[in-house]
Amino acid sequence: MTGQQATLYHQAGEQFAPAIARLARAMERDADKARDLEQDIHLELWRSFERFDGKCALKTWVFRVAHNVAADHVGRDARKPATVDIDELDSLTATGEGEVARAETHALQRLHAIIRTLPLLDAQVILLWLEGHSGAEIAEVTGLSSGAVATRLSRLREKLAAQFELPEIDHDR
Repeated sequence: MTGQQATLYHQAGEQFAPAIARLARAMERDADKARDLEQDIHLELWRSFERFDGKCALKTWVFRVAHNVAADHVGRDARKPATVDIDELDSLTATGEGEVARAETHALQRLHAIIRTLPLLDAQVILLWLEGHSGAEIAEVTGLSSGAVATRLSRLREKLAAQFELPEIDHDR
């Protein structure tokens, strides 16, 4: 353990721990497995800072490591993420107060369920975008070109928006 390694890990934890937790929850539906994934990400971050040479931003390094660990986790389980049946959606709502809070939680859980059905690279791109990363940052983390990121984001946003559109109602019936 080096002093620099500890400093970098501490700094990364302060800045990115909430984003890492959100990534783990988005990639893994089961709460226990999501916590395990989050711990795996933190462990690998700790180890990785021994090799960190500063050639990229700390943020880029953290998200590259986090997304690589998440990809390994998904691949290691060798499973296609389960989709959520329409009848199960009611069971995904939170027990929080108020209709708005439940609706927001329901929408977020539905979004995560949809993201889990995407190919891994698409899930990584959309999750990074939802975290507020720029196209250039997403490209750096994923290894895609900026143009490929822009194209994927456009298609993914369109697909996700379509999942939340209400069907047209025939009022003449």
